[in-house]
Amino acid sequence: MAAPVESAAAGRGPAESDAERLRVTEVFCSIQGEADAVGWPTVFVRLTGCPLRCTWCDTTYSFHGGEWRSLDALLGEVASHGVRRVCVTGGEPLAQKRSLALLRRLCDAGHEVSLETSGALDVAAVDARVRKVVDLKAPGSGEVGRNLWDNLAHLRPHDQLKFVLADRDDYDWAAARLREHDLAARCQVLFSPVAGRLQARDLAEWILADRLPVRLQLQLHKLLWGDTPGK
Repeated sequence: MAAPVESAAAGRGPAESDAERLRVTEVFCSIQGEADAVGWPTVFVRLTGCPLRCTWCDTTYSFHGGEWRSLDALLGEVASHGVRRVCVTGGEPLAQKRSLALLRRLCDAGHEVSLETSGALDVAAVDARVRKVVDLKAPGSGEVGRNLWDNLAHLRPHDQLKFVLADRDDYDWAAARLREHDLAARCQVLFSPVAGRLQARDLAEWILADRLPVRLQLQLHKLLWGDTPGK
């Protein structure tokens, strides 16, 4: 007797096609701890998978696993929280191409949507209504070579560039890129210290000494809840 051929749809819910699904690590409501929406109640949709391996990553649990969810189910769960602001994050959300459809549909549903992305993947096709938070990788991340500098051309004033900095060398590198690309003229620029590796006070004093046109960012959610997942 011939062995059965495994269906390409094995493990899926009924009538769910590849075009309708995303692999999701978690969906939760919390206080936004970063970027210009800091402090606002926000629904987070954390997608699974990331092609980068930053040395300081605090969401390595999202690299693998997750559950397949239909876009309709995700939209419904987001709506059930009764919160207007939604952040699609990861991992690296754009590693799943269908994240573009999720972003578009969230905007269509009337949500104020932000996208947290590494900056290593093309953001050109992201819906213009989405606030992109692009995390440019400094040398201390181990992934500086992955920065896709062409993404700068697709930034709008409501977008943000984020630099997560581990030490003075990272700071000097980021300050040089700020000047080289005139980044502050494109959008808001955020400098954030790696927790446990760079003191926020040191970073603040460097910014003040150099009069950099950047915003110091601390992770409010970590101040409130530490490293608790889903917060």
